[in-house]
Amino acid sequence: MRLIKSEIEQLEQRYRATLINSLAGFRQAVLVGTQSASGAENLAIFNSLIHLGANPALFGLISRPDSVPRDTLKNILETKVYTLNFVSSKYYEKAHQTSARYASSVSEFDQVGLHSSRLAEYKAPFVQEADVKMAMTFEQHIPIALNGTVMIIGSVQFVEVNGDIVGSDGYVDLAAADVLVSQGLDAYFVAQRIGRLPYAKPQ
Repeated sequence: MRLIKSEIEQLEQRYRATLINSLAGFRQAVLVGTQSASGAENLAIFNSLIHLGANPALFGLISRPDSVPRDTLKNILETKVYTLNFVSSKYYEKAHQTSARYASSVSEFDQVGLHSSRLAEYKAPFVQEADVKMAMTFEQHIPIALNGTVMIIGSVQFVEVNGDIVGSDGYVDLAAADVLVSQGLDAYFVAQRIGRLPYAKPQ
């Protein structure tokens, strides 16, 4: 297949979306937990998690345009808190189902069979089944004028990692935890590490 820009733009809409999304490659599947200002829980899968820095610890998420209701985006902007949760591959069907457009008053936790858990210090719900849990505070909202998407930047307030997967150097072995990886909008995988290399220096 060889396509120039004008040909890509003329593709059928759903085909084009699937093609371009899958070209972005393998990405971390993350379940984002939020709570509305009125107390309704929300859970949604994202595959756009971006590491922005370690000091301070920052992660970004890309949200689609808010031309239709986006409960996760709305809740983050209203409450300023949310959670990031990595689940193992055995939950891939439940994780995917959180992408369905449930009413704002409906809890995706209840609908898909995952369980929310709470810590008193944080208002947003965690996924009880997650092997990696992070509490986030909203820091910045960056509109992307080119396509109407939005980058949400948050700072890490709390981290919980299940099992013995954190090495002596701080490396979190997500492959050992069998955490879910995604490609495109609907394909899921597990990661297999092929090795770790030392910090690269000129020969």
